[in-house]
Amino acid sequence: MKFKLGCTLNYNVESLSTFVFNIRVVETDCQKILTEQLIIDPDIRIDEYVTPIVENRYFRVNVPGGTNLNIFYQATVEMNHFYGDANTIAEVQPADLPVETFHYLYPSRYCESDRLHQLALSEFGELTTGYSRVTAICNWIYEKVIYEYGTSNPHTSAFDTATERIGVCRDFAHLAIAYCRALNIPARCVAGYAYGLNPPDFHACFEAYLGGRWYLFDATRLAPQNGIVRIGTGRDASDVAFATIFGDILLNKMDIFMEHIPEGNSSEVPELTTEAISIS
Repeated sequence: MKFKLGCTLNYNVESLSTFVFNIRVVETDCQKILTEQLIIDPDIRIDEYVTPIVENRYFRVNVPGGTNLNIFYQATVEMNHFYGDANTIAEVQPADLPVETFHYLYPSRYCESDRLHQLALSEFGELTTGYSRVTAICNWIYEKVIYEYGTSNPHTSAFDTATERIGVCRDFAHLAIAYCRALNIPARCVAGYAYGLNPPDFHACFEAYLGGRWYLFDATRLAPQNGIVRIGTGRDASDVAFATIFGDILLNKMDIFMEHIPEGNSSEVPELTTEAISIS
């Protein structure tokens, strides 16, 4: 399955400012970059950094005051999804987890699994373990938390969302991650481009480590799992923000686009599904 995607960002920079962007897609076993273009106007030097293991692709620009900064990015990506049997995917006991997954078990800034431990146990502790339990967490959030733009802020955490029962995609993801971790299921935040999202925007969902690999979940049900292309992976949204800015700036424009590229006789299309999907 192929997608063409990207974004345009425009800022007025009032004084010398530093931007760290995370808008480029990563390449994994399931996600191949066919073409890619990044244009920065004015032409300013960039410093690039790729994180170990998950390979998030950050770049930094230092922009003088009085600049109108325009960022344009686009890529064509081929996705080769892994589909698992949801009925047979089991949880992995801590004794058998790969050691590199352990920091996705711990509480983090926005995912206070320690504070939500008792609630997670009372709601999900007696359920059948495995893929179905993570699905139950997603269903609980979808049914009990209202999705509404502008209802959370950069400080809103999973505990806040569990209390206030309202939020946006990152809040849904943070709450699901916290519940999973409270049940000893490694979980991590995924930022990406999402096909069919209305209005178009950067999207946050999550992965849970089950049956020996990372499976993708989205409690919002706003985009099909097989229509999500990964930008970055982290403990929570603090690791995968599309822009971190130090300075005095004004965002004038943020346009996100993503389209599906039909392929010959292929029957695979982006659609909501109950199948277990991995893009790692």
